[in-house]
Formats: sequence, C-alpha cells, structure tokens
Amino acid sequence: MRRIPPRRAGCRTARRLGRLALAGLAVIAALTGGLARAESPLVAELEALVNRYHEDFGRIDTIRAELEQAVRDDPAPRSYLALARAHVLWGDIRATTTEQKLAAYAAGREAARRATELAPRDALAHVLYGVSTARWGQAKGILRSLTLLPDVRAATRRSLELDPRLAVAYALAGYVDFEVPAVFGGSLERAEEAFRTGLQLDPRFTAMRVGLARVLVRQDRLAEARRELEAVLAETAPTSLADWTVKDRPRAEKLLATLPRPAGSG
Repeated sequence: MRRIPPRRAGCRTARRLGRLALAGLAVIAALTGGLARAESPLVAELEALVNRYHEDFGRIDTIRAELEQAVRDDPAPRSYLALARAHVLWGDIRATTTEQKLAAYAAGREAARRATELAPRDALAHVLYGVSTARWGQAKGILRSLTLLPDVRAATRRSLELDPRLAVAYALAGYVDFEVPAVFGGSLERAEEAFRTGLQLDPRFTAMRVGLARVLVRQDRLAEARRELEAVLAETAPTSLADWTVKDRPRAEKLLATLPRPAGSG
C-alpha cells in the first residue's frame, strides 16, 4: 500500500474530521436517558424535541432561548447539559452560515464544559463536550480540527470510563477512528469494534449502523455492508425517529446505491 506523505495525510485527516457531522445529530439525539431523571418540564420537552425535531424545526429556536433563561435561573448541571444539546442541535439544523454554526457550537461546548465541572462524573456531559468540540472544529476548518482531536478523544475516553454501557460514546469513538487515518492514530478495526459494541447496547441506533456499514465498505466487505444498510432502511422503531428520517435513511439509501448488486439479483 502506498504511504501517504505526512502533509497530504494531514489535509485528508482534517477533511475527514470535518465529516464528524455524520455522527453528530445521532449523538445528540441519543443523549436522552441522561436528562430524563431531571424534573424540569423544559428539559422533558427538549427530550421529546430531540427525537422529533423534523416535525417542527422552528421549535428548536424557541426552546434554545428558553433554556438560556433556565440556566440563568437555575445554573445546575442538568440545565447546562440541556442547553448544550440545544445549542448543538440548533447549529446542526437551524444555522445557515459558518459564523452561526461556530457561535452555536462554541456556546454548546461552553455549556457542556460547565456541566462537566459541576458534575464531573456525568458521562453524558463528557460525551456532549466531545461532540460540540468536534462540531466547532469541523466548522472552523482544517488546522483547528486537527488540534482539537486530543480533546475529542479525551472526552470520549472519560465518558466510557464513567459508563462503559453508554452507546452514544461508542458512536463518537467509532466515527473518530473511522475518519482519522492510521498515521494520526485512526483504526478501522477499532472503529468496527466500537460500532459493534454500541449496537449491542442499542441495536436501533441507526447512525451507528450506518457508521459500521461505512467501515465495512472501506474494508471491501460489501455484502456485510449491504446487510447493515438494509437493516437501517427496514428499521421501524429507530432510537431517534428524527435522525433516521432526516439523516440516516437518506445516507443509507445513497451509500447502498453505490454498492454492486448481489449476484443473481438481476
């Protein structure tokens, strides 16, 4: 295999880190159980919105503003964690310019940082810090993405130390290892292991299944990749209906269309 010169590999790494957006929406949507223990009606509404945002995109604007006020009124970990989720969701779905995305992800990262300070043993807070950091780096550009990679890895590692059964952390870990070339520490083998572990914990996490399919395609295991993509399309109760509708099903269809037809299918 031809070795990629370091400079060119770095450029490819940055572009691939930029595509961490593949994981982002599903990561945010999957962070539902951690806030469910909170009593706030506003937090409960966010829980519902994150899974059904495709039904009312405008509600993201309103709930983000309401959560900003909630943090001022009650600067508790659960409030910061909910606000971080709202900022990143807004950056993903509602922002229309790079500047808007940068501002939303930076605000999400800061809110997640405060959540980790106030509740250092909350695994979800660490994952959300990693997600918002990756998103900010993706929006900022090449060199910034590379320099933020250690922060993303550290946040993922810490979340799994705190909760080894947190499926969303395996999703983030898998996408990082998939996107980063081996010269910078990435690994298709580790990515596959992370995705498969996460799917054992949450078999209906469709973004994770799409991630596994991408790994299998990269490894030229096309029949296995096809099975994973068909499972995404056949899913009737995805972990996040919104993500499945807006992101995962279209991506699965697009990737499936690039694969050769099975022998004997006509």
